Amino acid sequence: MPGIAVLKKKLNAVVGFSNLPNQVHRKSVKKGFHFTIMIVGESGLGKSTLINTLFNAPIAPTRDNAAAASRDAPAGQDPSKTVEINSFTSDIEENGVKLKLTVIDTPGFGDFINNQDAHKPILKSIEERYEQYLDQESRVNRKNMTDNRVHACIYFIAPTGHSLKQLDVQFMKELGSKVNLIPVIAKSDILTEQEVADFKDRVREFFLVDIKANNIQIYYPHAHENDDPETVQEIKEIIARIPFAIVGSTQTFEHPAGSGIHVRGRKYPWGLIEVDNESHCDFVTLRHMLIRGHMEELKEHTTDILYESHRSVKLGEGFGAPTANPAKFEEEKRAHELKMAKMEAEMKAVFQQKVAEKEKKLKQSEEELYARHKEMKQQLEQQRLDLEERKKRLLGGGSPARGGAGTPTQKPKAGLFK
Repeated sequence: MPGIAVLKKKLNAVVGFSNLPNQVHRKSVKKGFHFTIMIVGESGLGKSTLINTLFNAPIAPTRDNAAAASRDAPAGQDPSKTVEINSFTSDIEENGVKLKLTVIDTPGFGDFINNQDAHKPILKSIEERYEQYLDQESRVNRKNMTDNRVHACIYFIAPTGHSLKQLDVQFMKELGSKVNLIPVIAKSDILTEQEVADFKDRVREFFLVDIKANNIQIYYPHAHENDDPETVQEIKEIIARIPFAIVGSTQTFEHPAGSGIHVRGRKYPWGLIEVDNESHCDFVTLRHMLIRGHMEELKEHTTDILYESHRSVKLGEGFGAPTANPAKFEEEKRAHELKMAKMEAEMKAVFQQKVAEKEKKLKQSEEELYARHKEMKQQLEQQRLDLEERKKRLLGGGSPARGGAGTPTQKPKAGLFK
């Protein structure tokens, strides 16, 4: 089919559609924004601290805050090493712009002797959120849809200085195609500048050389054809810093001493590591990509690429496409049958309730009609009796009967003429 020619026309006067971005801005500010971020990594790598540093607010509980929970936990159970998925939702506001932020924490990941299946609860949680959104899309009323899909996953690499662990490779291989994966080197301040550079080179080499063999997908921001040269250069700088060597801290220190200027950082006997100093770590670059520059792009990539891939597979299975795992197919079939049985039971219960309500209403109407009929019948009977009584009175007070046997004669009254 030949392409349709598109003609460019020049307007003779201002029409007004150049104001569309302002309309979208007003609508977006009024509606607010939402963002879901997942943090994954071994315990003690500063996951919660990084989230609190990113948004400059106590959003995720740190290990110090979880100490009370450890004391209250049952004997033999350590809540800091659980495989459960914890989520925290906060409503934050900046300059009149509202953001509903959901943070999904994965405490205990990689803390066991055998971590072969450590990624499965996380993968299950991500897919369940896709399923929930797909279920909402399938409803008749889609007015109040809630988007709980994970838009970004920050994966914390332990600062060993050597290479990636098998746990890191397995996790990124399994989840790279399901979520926007952003690798970071945690607590990079324990490494020297040269060690950080060498570690980054090894990780990049793994991503670039072995990416086909390991099928690992990492999120990289993309430049668009309409982007200005400054934006393109910023994107190149962001890509050059992946994986991000980060330091997180919510503590502030006066630096230089006596200047009255307070900066966030970590203080050591030999000096101060500033969180917001790009020459000390990549925190500012990570924040720019994650929040300031590419948050909406992360959400679009989740919707258009990752979720659509999951949706296509599920819809294909629903229309009879062959599945590679018969056991999984049978499990999904049983789940679908249970779901349909539940829906049928609910519809039957609703139908029976409606029928009972209708019968009750009809019975009530029947009783009201019977009462009215009885009342009208009594009124008619009373009217008949009244008419009979009046008839008797009229007949009893009329002209005298003609002579006959047994009929008394009335004597004439004495009058003027005799």
